[in-house]
Amino acid sequence: MIPSFGHSLETLRWWNSQVAQALVRGAQTPFYLFSPEPVRIALAQLEGLDFGCPTRHWLSCKTQPFAPLLAWWRKSGRPIEVVSEFEFHAALRAGFSLDEILVNGPAKQRWLPRVSGRHLRVHFDSTRELTTLLPLARRQHWRIGLRIRTRAEHDPGNPSHPTQFGFEPAEAISALRQLRRAGLTPESLHFHLRTNVAQASHYGSAFRELAEFCAAARWAPIYVDCGGGLPPPHTRGLQGQDFAERMDLDEFARTCRRGLARLGGIRELWLENGRFLLAGSGVLVIQVLDAKLRSGIRQLICDGGRTLNALVSTWEDHELRPLERRGGRSVPTAVYGPTCMAFDRLAFRPMAAGIHPGDHLVWFDAGAYHLAWETRFSHGHGEIWWAETNRLRRIRSAETA
Repeated sequence: MIPSFGHSLETLRWWNSQVAQALVRGAQTPFYLFSPEPVRIALAQLEGLDFGCPTRHWLSCKTQPFAPLLAWWRKSGRPIEVVSEFEFHAALRAGFSLDEILVNGPAKQRWLPRVSGRHLRVHFDSTRELTTLLPLARRQHWRIGLRIRTRAEHDPGNPSHPTQFGFEPAEAISALRQLRRAGLTPESLHFHLRTNVAQASHYGSAFRELAEFCAAARWAPIYVDCGGGLPPPHTRGLQGQDFAERMDLDEFARTCRRGLARLGGIRELWLENGRFLLAGSGVLVIQVLDAKLRSGIRQLICDGGRTLNALVSTWEDHELRPLERRGGRSVPTAVYGPTCMAFDRLAFRPMAAGIHPGDHLVWFDAGAYHLAWETRFSHGHGEIWWAETNRLRRIRSAETA
């Protein structure tokens, strides 16, 4: 049985039409095709929720560091979140002012002094980082906050180990004392549970921890930054689990309302949901180069795949459909990229036996982390196309030898 990932027929047809137009205009596979239209739809879903206070949505630059997307987001009047010097320069080049940039991430003391400016928004991540950057923060009147590691934040590969991000509560209380002695008042409190948070109750536990911490620290932040973590629809784990199956967005909003009420005095809730907003904003288009039959499994070797274009296929399963309509019964099919690595398997599922070399396959929901993690392993980078307001254009040509 061919798996269904829940995309509407309208969505599938729209993407297919965009891909077909790009091919007519000379697109060479493998290529990414991105569009802001799915981002607009996902953003409207979040903006339609009632969080009980104004909500600010920050674009997670690391999720999709793509200049046309950054420009589109800036034109909408929304701010951007960055976690590296590379991203910081990308945001400035896209036209964001310092007041529209939020600096997160660890070990910022290594690079932030080279680029910072007055009234920059910065979330401190560690005691060393704070101590190193504190004189600069005072001179340039930064708007600052603290990132707290909640108990739910653990290393996904080693669940018994904590993540490396943020202050432990006791460290954060010391950091607050240090800031107050320096005459600085932090405005924001930041936490980030993880990616693909399974259900809203996990946020409830985090908010209870925040309330306990703020009471112990005698601190009343005016902004709370929940980071990202909402799972995008239409993606699954390799065992078939739907990441978004148990995440009820209305319950998420209710949980945030209750959590913010515990804290009291919060002016704004900040969100940085990269995957939820951006996963659906792109597709990867590859072409079948060869086909083999081994041990009852049909193997399609293509010009793009996991190693070059879709590292997330290591732990995520996405919709994968042929562009051309082909008949024949469904047979077990493995789809591979062109690199000389057995690791380079994009997908395994039933697919039509009529698919043959020369056909095109469309890998959906390629808008989050695919471009950020693409490689040049044994090959050059492929093309990128951008579809905005009925205009389709090539943004990047294929890299040559």
